[in-house]
Parts: sequence; structure tokens; C-alpha cells
Amino acid sequence: MTDLKNKTALVTGASRGIGAATAKALAGAGAHVILVARTSGGLEAVEEEIHEAGGSATIAPLDLTDGDSIARLAAAVRERWPALDILVLNAAMLGSLTPVTQIEAKELSQVMTLNFLAQQALIGALDPALRKSEAGRLIALTSSVGRNPRAYWGAYGASKAAFETLVEAYGEEVRNTSGVRVAIVDPGATATRMRQNAYPGEDQAELKPPEAVGDYIRDMLTGDFETGTRVRVEE
Repeated sequence: MTDLKNKTALVTGASRGIGAATAKALAGAGAHVILVARTSGGLEAVEEEIHEAGGSATIAPLDLTDGDSIARLAAAVRERWPALDILVLNAAMLGSLTPVTQIEAKELSQVMTLNFLAQQALIGALDPALRKSEAGRLIALTSSVGRNPRAYWGAYGASKAAFETLVEAYGEEVRNTSGVRVAIVDPGATATRMRQNAYPGEDQAELKPPEAVGDYIRDMLTGDFETGTRVRVEE
């Protein structure tokens, strides 16, 4: 996939941070981007920026923890576009950073629901549209704590470990039966709201901006990669 013109992309968590930056980068490369997040105000602002830059986007405000909403989203994609060429799974929640022994069951359920269960629902619902593309691509955003456990990050790390296993298994399932390819991207230390919540004393001016990650993902998609690719964005 060397040209994103006439391609359709869907980005979750697109109202701010890495999701918004990725959506704008893909739109700048010619793709029509479906912007998904809970907050319509943030989505509208991103959509306006894309349109002002000459790009094309559609907003889809919805709660990804609601399975019915995901089903309706997939139905809308199927009815409006012939295929889904790009799916960027970016939406996630951090939860509290706390010892494993003190993780609250309710919050753990919320973290796992968005970071893992909703991701499976999205893949399942949008798989037919991805398969209709000549070169469907799925990019999953992860964190280093998914493979390298860190004290107090047990809930978030466990959700990302489960997410990575799910995505990699899906990649193997579609490897020989479709044109879909799957990659995992670890954005590394990036100036986002989630990062600020995790490290409140950190100077975000010293971190790379979300746009660096968005541009990296755009370059992956305008180039090529094999299923199983896993990268970390260092700069």
C-alpha cells in the first residue's frame, strides 16, 4: 500500500493524543478517516482540523465498552464504504497504578473491558470489511509493560499482554487466508494525557509529541510490513 488516496481508515481514541495525530497523518496522506472516541467535542475538533487541511473525515462518537455500539459502527462502515483498508486500535485506559494486592475488581474490569474485550469485539466486527480490502492493515498500539511487567502497572500491563496475544493470534489466522497484515506499535515515551497521569512530575516538553508516532504509523502504512511486525517508536 504505497498510496492512501481512496483508502478508508478507522482510528479509535481519535479525539486527542496519538489517536488524533495518527488520524490527521493518515488524512494528510489521502485516506478518508473514520474518527472514533467517546467525546464528540474532541472528535469534532479533529475533524475540523482535517477538513481545514484539505483532508476527509467522518466522526463516530461511541462508547467502545458497549458491544451494541461496535456492532452498529461495523454496520455503518459496511453500508457506506466498500471496504476498510486500515484499522488502528489505539483507544485504551490506564486505570490506577497500584500494587496487585490492592487492585479494585471494578476498575480492573473496566480496564480489561476497554483494553481487551472491546478490542476483540472491534476485530470481530470489522474483520469482514478488512478482508474486502485488497491490502487490509491492522495497527495495534501497545505498551512496553505488556511484555516487561513493572511494579504497580499490573492491571494495565495485563490488559496489554492479553491484547497483544489477541492481535498476534488474529494475524496468524488471516496470514494465509486474506490480504490482511497485522503489526504492533509501541509508541514509547510520548507527550500524552495518559503519560502525564502516569508520570505527573515529568516535563512533557522533553518527550516526543504524538505527531511523531502518527507520522511513523503513516509511513508504515504508505510503505509495507509483514504480519508479526513489532516496532517501538524511539524518536
